Amino acid sequence: MRIAAYGLSALALTAAMAGTVASTAAAQETLVINSFGGAYEDAHRELVIEPFEEMYDVDLQVVTAYSADMLSQLRAQAGNPQFDVAHFSGGQEVIAAEEGLLEPISRDELEYADELYDFAVEGLDNGVGPVYSVAAVGMLYNTEALETAPASWQDLWNDDYAGHIVLTDISNTYGLLGLLMINQVHGGDLDNIQPGLDAVSELLDRSVIVRSSPEIQQNFAQNDAWIAPYAQDYGHTLREAGLPIDFVQPEEGSPAVFITANVVAGRENTDLAKKFVDFSLRAEAQIGWAEALRYSPTNRTAELPEELAAQVLYGEEAMANLVTFDPQVVNDRRSEWTDMWNRMITQ
Repeated sequence: MRIAAYGLSALALTAAMAGTVASTAAAQETLVINSFGGAYEDAHRELVIEPFEEMYDVDLQVVTAYSADMLSQLRAQAGNPQFDVAHFSGGQEVIAAEEGLLEPISRDELEYADELYDFAVEGLDNGVGPVYSVAAVGMLYNTEALETAPASWQDLWNDDYAGHIVLTDISNTYGLLGLLMINQVHGGDLDNIQPGLDAVSELLDRSVIVRSSPEIQQNFAQNDAWIAPYAQDYGHTLREAGLPIDFVQPEEGSPAVFITANVVAGRENTDLAKKFVDFSLRAEAQIGWAEALRYSPTNRTAELPEELAAQVLYGEEAMANLVTFDPQVVNDRRSEWTDMWNRMITQ
């Protein structure tokens, strides 16, 4: 079942879900979960939701709610939660866990925990659900324009690329992660992003700054863009559009966006919710995510065909080279950083 979250007030949404749950509960167990809409939600249904419904004879009610909206809804419903499983892709699970909105999951409650890379289950000790997919930020580049693939974040300052660089605004999560990685490469940290801003300021007269994914596609398709720090999964979108684009993980590493499945605290059917989370970790499902949207598996037993493996970060070495930034610090300082970024690009 699909419920569109947008356009409804929180109260109306809660009433709609409560009424629907009441009408079906007598016949079948129900879980209420969020997904992210569009092609993501289509793949989610095919790989996880519908197989789980069939295996456990349950009804999954799917609410389209992106990560920030999901966190807002969990906060608003803290006294009477309406979701059983919350998916996040921007680190909001760390904040939700700290606010007591999530039900802790122990490692021995997950059949597939031992198959996952260590980073995918490290959050369990802090009440955070496991990571079931990774979107990584690296370099998208035009394979027809560049004879040699970029190898380093420092390649953005290669004079040969002047006029052909696309940067993404800090208002975009991938743009923010790109800035934080540039900052780290230039000696900064989360207490000091000025090195990153100074480095980006050197690129302003030789690059364009965009805010959204479609603008990146437009620049590669129409404006002779050669290189852009952005996400591996969007490289697939560009290739599907017929563009000669490849993705590479720079030698300094790739900022990672962890996609997590979390059990909401205060619900009655947490055992079933934990089974759903565990079901999301199967290698079969993770191979499907890589095939459909080019997300990297976190299950080390997921075996990808050679051609597909070349299009995502895959394997022990690539996973060891993922870079993460403290989501609580990022959340607390994002507004401050946005002001600094806006002053820098308008100077």
